[in-house]
Amino acid sequence: MFEEVIKHYPDFPKEGIDFIDVLPFLQDKRAFADAIAEIGRLCTAPNVATVEARGFLFAAPLLSAEGAVQTIIPFRKKGKLPHAEGDLVKVEIMKEYGGDELFYRRSDFAAAQPNGDYIDITILDDLLATGGTVKGIVDSLQQQVIDGRRIRIKEFIFLVELPDLGGRKILEGVAPVHSLMQLAGA
Repeated sequence: MFEEVIKHYPDFPKEGIDFIDVLPFLQDKRAFADAIAEIGRLCTAPNVATVEARGFLFAAPLLSAEGAVQTIIPFRKKGKLPHAEGDLVKVEIMKEYGGDELFYRRSDFAAAQPNGDYIDITILDDLLATGGTVKGIVDSLQQQVIDGRRIRIKEFIFLVELPDLGGRKILEGVAPVHSLMQLAGA
């Protein structure tokens, strides 16, 4: 059902990459509402960590929907996240088409809803391909202790998964992996 909404752009941003565009969800009220409802159903943690910019579009509505989500924790590109000295954490990631960096604030996790000795989070992103982006996030978060609490990843949720690229295998040892749609051979 969701597969009909997305668009494909071959050879973008470079040759050999089939760009999966989820922005058409913003042009289809019913499909968007159904996607948010399904994400909300899958999400068990009160805190959602998500990557700009498309991840924000699908995470933010969870704050006003029924369900567990109480806090959104943004991961942004360099120079996009205002911060106090010592608050910003850099995450090295490897995408299908090269390395990159993301950043998050420790203070955003300090403001998250705790669960005893843990801060439980769901990681939400638009696309799971090789898993490089989310693996970088996981590696960084598993090293953090914030206000005496460790970060525990409850699940990963993706709008689209490209199973042929193996990202699921990288993440399954950490937490359950859910995707709204899988596109083989994309």
